[in-house]
Amino acid sequence: MANNSHNRAAARWCGRWCLITGASAGIGWELAKQLAAGGAHLVLTARRTDRLQQFAADLHAAHGVNVEVFTADLARPEAPAEIFAFTARKNIEVELLVNNAGFGVFGYIHKASEARLLEMIQVNCSAVVRLTRLYLPAMVERRHGDILIVASTAAFQAVPFSSAYAATKAFDLIFAEGIAEELRPLGVRVCALCPGPTSTEFQRVARQPDRMFRVAETAEKVARVGLAGLARGKTCVISGAMNRMMMESERLAPRRFVARMAAKMMRPEE
Repeated sequence: MANNSHNRAAARWCGRWCLITGASAGIGWELAKQLAAGGAHLVLTARRTDRLQQFAADLHAAHGVNVEVFTADLARPEAPAEIFAFTARKNIEVELLVNNAGFGVFGYIHKASEARLLEMIQVNCSAVVRLTRLYLPAMVERRHGDILIVASTAAFQAVPFSSAYAATKAFDLIFAEGIAEELRPLGVRVCALCPGPTSTEFQRVARQPDRMFRVAETAEKVARVGLAGLARGKTCVISGAMNRMMMESERLAPRRFVARMAAKMMRPEE
């Protein structure tokens, strides 16, 4: 039943163009696979050219869809405009924009690389706003289009030792929920996808401890939940019943208590 509903959700974009950032691994990779299986044409962007090109060839061979690849590092402020220029040159009308690219920085804030923190804000926040702003006018003009913004369950609370990361995801969540209401009367759907711990390369890049990922969901499941939520017109979807229950319970607890408990769980091993 879940697979049938997933197929129906992905089929919403059959024959349409979908742009996915951070498409070379993890949730972005799975979103691309599921959309291609549903008949969508894809523009895939990430930093790893070889991996993207092989992935594009595999998707085209498996599903017969058109797949374009554009190498981009969203830590560069110019990257969103370069991606937009690429799709404009190709006369690609992007029906679904997936702002998926993102990464985390784990550890004591005073020990973290300042440059890396600012790159994270650029990728997780600024690039999301810029890409959204670039592709929205055409969606509004034709009165249809969809935007999926990958946030996190970290968006709902302070997360010591991942404080800046959680703040970027809170930004993504609030941004998505706000513009969703702005744009609903104009025919554009916006949804924030909030996964909990997920089996991707994120943990290794952020250098988070293994104990945080003992009950991780698969990227396939998270992608399926995100597409289904967006297709149903939800403005926010949390993947996983346990994650949903935890987010609801945290709303009832004092914020400082939640932060203290998170600090105990997240504290780096000395």
